[in-house]
Amino acid sequence: MDGTIYLSDYTPYPFDLDQVHLTFRLAPSATRVLARLHLTPKGEGASLHLDGEDLKLISLGIDGTALQPADYLMTETGLTVHAAALPEGAFTLETEVEIAPNANTALEGLYMSNGMYCTQCEAEGFRKITFYPDRPDVMARFHVRIEGDLPVLLSNGNAGASGQGWAEWDDPWPKPAYLFALVAGDLVATSGKFTTKSGLEVDLNIWVRPGDEDRCDFALESLVRSMVWDEEAYGREYDLSVFNLVAVDDFNMGAMENKGLNIFNSKLVLASPETATDTDYMRIEAVIGHEYFHNWTGDRITCRDWFQLCLKEGLTVFRDQSFTRDVRLGPVKRIEDAATLRTRQFREDQGPLAHPPRPNHYREINNFYTVTVYEKGAEIVGMLKRLAGDEGYRRALDLYFDRHDGQACTIEDWLKVFEDVTGRDLSQFALWYTSAGTPHLKVTDTYADGRYTLTFRQSTPPTPGEAEKAPRHIPIALGLLDLQGREVLSTQLLEMTEEEQSFSFDVAEKPVPSILRDFSAPVVLQREQSPEEQAFLLAHDTDGFNRWEAGRSLAQRTLIDMTTGAEPAPAYLEAIGNLLADDTLEPAFIAHCLALPGEDELAQAIFAAGGTPDPDAIHAARNALSKAIATTHETRLAALYDALEVKGPYSPDAEPAGKRGLRLACLSLLTKLDGGTRAKALFDQANNMTESFGALSILIRAGLGQEASQAFRNRWQDNRLVMDKWFMVEVAACPPESAVSRARELAQDSAFDWKNPNRFRALVGGLTANHAGFHAKDGSGYAFLADWLIKLDPMNPQTAARMSTSFETWRRYDATRQQMIREELTRITETRGLSRDLSEMSQRLLG
Repeated sequence: MDGTIYLSDYTPYPFDLDQVHLTFRLAPSATRVLARLHLTPKGEGASLHLDGEDLKLISLGIDGTALQPADYLMTETGLTVHAAALPEGAFTLETEVEIAPNANTALEGLYMSNGMYCTQCEAEGFRKITFYPDRPDVMARFHVRIEGDLPVLLSNGNAGASGQGWAEWDDPWPKPAYLFALVAGDLVATSGKFTTKSGLEVDLNIWVRPGDEDRCDFALESLVRSMVWDEEAYGREYDLSVFNLVAVDDFNMGAMENKGLNIFNSKLVLASPETATDTDYMRIEAVIGHEYFHNWTGDRITCRDWFQLCLKEGLTVFRDQSFTRDVRLGPVKRIEDAATLRTRQFREDQGPLAHPPRPNHYREINNFYTVTVYEKGAEIVGMLKRLAGDEGYRRALDLYFDRHDGQACTIEDWLKVFEDVTGRDLSQFALWYTSAGTPHLKVTDTYADGRYTLTFRQSTPPTPGEAEKAPRHIPIALGLLDLQGREVLSTQLLEMTEEEQSFSFDVAEKPVPSILRDFSAPVVLQREQSPEEQAFLLAHDTDGFNRWEAGRSLAQRTLIDMTTGAEPAPAYLEAIGNLLADDTLEPAFIAHCLALPGEDELAQAIFAAGGTPDPDAIHAARNALSKAIATTHETRLAALYDALEVKGPYSPDAEPAGKRGLRLACLSLLTKLDGGTRAKALFDQANNMTESFGALSILIRAGLGQEASQAFRNRWQDNRLVMDKWFMVEVAACPPESAVSRARELAQDSAFDWKNPNRFRALVGGLTANHAGFHAKDGSGYAFLADWLIKLDPMNPQTAARMSTSFETWRRYDATRQQMIREELTRITETRGLSRDLSEMSQRLLG
């Protein structure tokens, strides 16, 4: 038996669990956990199974009477109390176990980070704390007592009684075990207050290590903005008297939405102008919003089983994307989200790791915290909103909250509220959740006798285990422009439900179509377009996303041609000139348009077109096109660079951040011509991390960064988060021919703490982000990654497994590279003692 778990095997837990009492007696190597579980059988004759791993059982009893060894069976994965040993009615199970937080390097369950006790229980970490039915459909109220010699003792819910060396917490809301949290440490708080619309006063605390408290203000402000937005946009109010958020250095994930006690990776909390970039500020705000929004979409309503993970994560990602759009970025946010989806999720759909947003089986659930579950899940929610309309969506969400508060739900429950509100049959739409792969939408058009017809044909390529694909329900937002760039058909929503469908419109002349506006569905659009039409849409389309998309497509076409020796397309260079001269456009939008398609994105486009990507040729083409843009538009770029200087105190707000983003985009191009003069000057005089780090990145990429890099390190060597940036950029921006050797050097650096997930991801992820460097012809990049995955796996299986996805595109390269990657994956798979996490991933990658 390979340990595979199937959705079809789901059965409800045979006991109700309404109340949990936990006592923690903290000690680094011998923490005692005493648990009392109040259970009621749902029927007769069921044994009581509890999950448990790496637990030393001290005592076990029911209603004050110790159980005998014959009454139960204990294995490496849990404990089963035989039915004959159980009372007929309600009873209290009492356990005491011992665990060693300081030996927990996997960072699941209760572990230690720089002297602080903290937890990470999603998905199945609680079973490493005590014996428990560790599944999301078992929801109970928790009372927690913490005993220890640290000054701050925190858990979920509202604070109860406390005294010297102890504190109690009560959470009045039923929750599954994955939402349990405990933190104990020497911490200081940045505090505030918030009053809900109903008048509940809430204490807000951002807890950090002493010395970090001067970088918490933005996190606190972001939390308040999130609370206000959720009340206004969704009518959801906070429901406890305190909201605690703790920053932790050693953390496998970005953050965790534990009820009333969010635990965050410190990089997503701490920010100051000197240490955090504009992107960091935006990410902090978005993730704080995301975890706060989980209070209703994840905590109050959770998922029935882990197959339903996209129910809470897809919806909450959609909510945090909407939040960022509303409070910060506006329409540019849609460009960023779509670009991320197409770069990362489409790649996942096209490789050996493809899976539906709701998979039907898994071996290790930690391997399904993926961009498909999160970002594609959010796209599905966005499509539902388009189909239901704004009013219908709000009514459906109100019904969802009213109907399912306090429940563990399924995708079927979620879709049913939309069916009940809108009257639609969403059985075909449900395929977005249950089928893997990215639909391809091929479009042709005709014009005759004043009638313009668009014909769409959809198909979805096969994915592992799913060769045949049924047609999806695809919402297509469409507009039409005349030849002067005027809109003759404002945005309409077409609904495609068949394999092939046509839509016709009466217009005076053949229009230019603007298809899939606002990226209305996560599909690959295939339509023959001339460079002139793409340039026209870049100049005139009234939809921001499609305007950017036209320029992106034109750039991609130009770069692919250049990989085989073509010269830069004049139409593209002219279009960029027109863009730079248009002072009606937001700087952030222009910056996005100036950013060339990434090397990995180009490799995938070449492969999808039937070619074999050459990483070195792609890298050379991007460099050549960047230089051509700089040479053609040097005067305009230089004028913009000077004009966009943001003077005065730093602000992370969208307007100055957009100006800095465009200024750095101009600087990157100008450095192709000026030998780094401007970049060196900016690095020397910058008063904020955005410009300092941006200039450093540009200099390293140009091979001119040695002096600036050393100065940056000397200045920030005692700041752990800034040093993560340094490790990353040293390899990610390094000229490809030196990337692997530089990664090897840094792996021997005394500051490289490979056991810290942030530092490991910075260095190893920096190399895999350097496309041509990672795919070095000699295979050294592949060997470097495999060596480190094998080394990390016994310590931290989750991080090792997630980093292994860097191999997922291996089948698109030439035979020599494929063979080298296959050998490294085989070496990983054959490693003795490999974790379930990395074993599953390497086997899936090999196919």
